[in-house]
Amino acid sequence: MSDIAGTKPALRWVVHLSVIFLVVLWVIPTLGLLVSSFRTADQISSSGWWRSLFPSEQNLTLRSAEPETQVLENGVYVIEGALFSADEQATISRWGISSRDVDAFEPGETTELRRGGTITVDAVGNYRMENTEEFTGNRGARIFVTAELPPEFTLGNYQKVLLDQSSTDSMAKAFFNTLTVTIPATIIPILVAAFAAYALAWMDFPGRALLIAAVVGLLVVPLQLALIPLLKFHLNIGIGKGYLGVWLAHTGFGMPLAIYLLRNYMAGLPRDLIENARVDGATEFQIFTKLILPLSFPALASFAIFQFLWTWNDLLVAKVFLIDATGQTTVMTNRIVELLGTRGGNWEILATAAFVSIFVPLVVFFAMQKYLVRGLLAGSVK
Repeated sequence: MSDIAGTKPALRWVVHLSVIFLVVLWVIPTLGLLVSSFRTADQISSSGWWRSLFPSEQNLTLRSAEPETQVLENGVYVIEGALFSADEQATISRWGISSRDVDAFEPGETTELRRGGTITVDAVGNYRMENTEEFTGNRGARIFVTAELPPEFTLGNYQKVLLDQSSTDSMAKAFFNTLTVTIPATIIPILVAAFAAYALAWMDFPGRALLIAAVVGLLVVPLQLALIPLLKFHLNIGIGKGYLGVWLAHTGFGMPLAIYLLRNYMAGLPRDLIENARVDGATEFQIFTKLILPLSFPALASFAIFQFLWTWNDLLVAKVFLIDATGQTTVMTNRIVELLGTRGGNWEILATAAFVSIFVPLVVFFAMQKYLVRGLLAGSVK
């Protein structure tokens, strides 16, 4: 009796566990990306994001004060200072003066410098250098320390990625370029497909069934097959290296799904509503604009989510149709690829750039998710 309609299935707990597993599988990497975007490079390299709230042990390379700061005390030249600033609470466990042996000494021990003199470093980072002869050189001595540092979070990564135009890691231009591509590439296919879907759903004309079959067939055609021919066509007519070309490409690739989705939804609307409007003298355009479009908002919103996410996260079409060596039309996905190649070790910048790229799609999805399932399932059950 568990499989009778209207009763709860016996294995519903399997469905619940599967949903929970998928949610956790999606949320954990996103949360890790968010946390990493607020951490410094040293924090990321020393510990995982799940330990971001706890102190971490790091290997640091620091320098003492310059020789020009030395003072003469009882015939001995002395350089004193602190390796950490006053607001940094660090505890040194080991230290050294050679890169080959960075943990040679414990805090409080004294060793001889290679250029003469001695140095002592305590557990909080205070050091004292002494020499019977004057210290020479332009820079201070290198000191390698292994220290436990408190958790540190910063907004500097976002400032560098979004606000610092002089930075080579800036994504501000790419952010607005992506908006320039995504918004028209989402609106244009919705407008065109809505008219076509209404005609295929409620208007009788020769060849309508063939057009519907063609739309369904185009759903399974990989866009990669059309990229090169379409690019050649765009180049021949002069729109192959700009926004217009990528708008038309996204419109063409998204049109079959849009027409199919909207047509199924519109076909499920009450026929009496359409016929009464025609009896009252309404034109097809008035029926479409004043009845069909307002009633089809869930389907329009569900397709808008899909199209927005696809165009925002797209790399392939942008690589093909936005050919610009100057970087003036580079989108965010392409910019992240460039950062991955030039800044492969700067994980804090990559994490920040990646989270910026997914933030807008997350906002769009959660703002319109209530229409998603309703729009997708409409017309599937009579």
